Amino acid sequence: MKLSFTKMQGCANDYIYLDCRTSGVPENIAALSERLSRRHFSIGADGIICICAPVTAGADAMMRIFNADGSEGKMCGNGIRCVAEWLYTHGTAKPKLAIDTLSGLKTVTRMGEGLWQVEMGTYTAMAAALPAVNMGEGPLVDLPLQVEENLWRVTCISVGNPHCVTIVPEVDSLKLEQIGPGFEHHENFPERINTEFVQVVDATHLKMRVWERGSGETWACGTGTCATVAALTELGICPAGEDVHVQLRGGELTIRVLPGKQLLMTGAAETVCEGTTEV
Repeated sequence: MKLSFTKMQGCANDYIYLDCRTSGVPENIAALSERLSRRHFSIGADGIICICAPVTAGADAMMRIFNADGSEGKMCGNGIRCVAEWLYTHGTAKPKLAIDTLSGLKTVTRMGEGLWQVEMGTYTAMAAALPAVNMGEGPLVDLPLQVEENLWRVTCISVGNPHCVTIVPEVDSLKLEQIGPGFEHHENFPERINTEFVQVVDATHLKMRVWERGSGETWACGTGTCATVAALTELGICPAGEDVHVQLRGGELTIRVLPGKQLLMTGAAETVCEGTTEV
C-alpha cells in the first residue's frame, strides 16, 4: 500500500507529516515511525507527526507526535509550526490557527512567509508536573544531579513535556551520544526526560544542544528551547519580557517569557518534499 507524506522541518527538526484527518492514525503507527524514521534506509526523520481531526470545538486540527523509537510525545514546538504551515498551504489559509495537542490547545499565528509564532502556554518547575522523584517537591531550580560519574547543576521545567536544563561553558565539544542517555534514563525521571545543554553568550543570546527522549540528539527542539529560556529566567540570567535568541544546530528560535510564566516561541517552518512510500 502506498502512503502519502510531507516531510517538513523547523530548525532542522524534521518530521514526516501524515494527513490523518479522515483516515485516522494508522494502527501500526509506532512500528511505522520506527521504520520510516531510519536515516539512510528510509525517508529519515526525527519521527512522524499525524495531522488529525480536532477534538476541541473551534480548533483547526490535532497533532500527534511519534518519536523515532515509536514512543508518543505530548508536544513539539518545531512540529506545531510545521503543522500550521501545512494547514495554511493545504486549504486552511488563516493567519491564526488553533491546534490540539496532548498538552492542550495551542494558538499559532502567521508572522510572515513560513514564519510562525506559537503561544506555548505556561511552564512550571514543580516536581509533580515532570514528573521527577527524589529531588524534593519543587521548584526544581539549580539543584545538583549525579549522572553516572559526573555531578551537574540542573533546573527542571515542564512545558507540557519534561525538560532538564544544565549550563555548560561551551556546547560544541560535548559528546552528547555519551552524556545524553544518562540523563534520559535517570532514575529520578520515571517517564524519561529531554535534556538541554546551554551556553550563555549574553542575557539575550544563548547556544543550545538537546538530547530528546526517544530520538537522541536532534538539531533543534522547540519545547526544549522554551524550557531553556524559562530555566534561565528562573535563574535570573535571562530577562522576562524580552526576546531571547537561541542558536541551535539547525537554526535560531526566539523565545519570550510573559507575565504568568507564559511562553511565546517564534521560528520558521519549511516543506522539504512531498511523496509516497510503500508500507
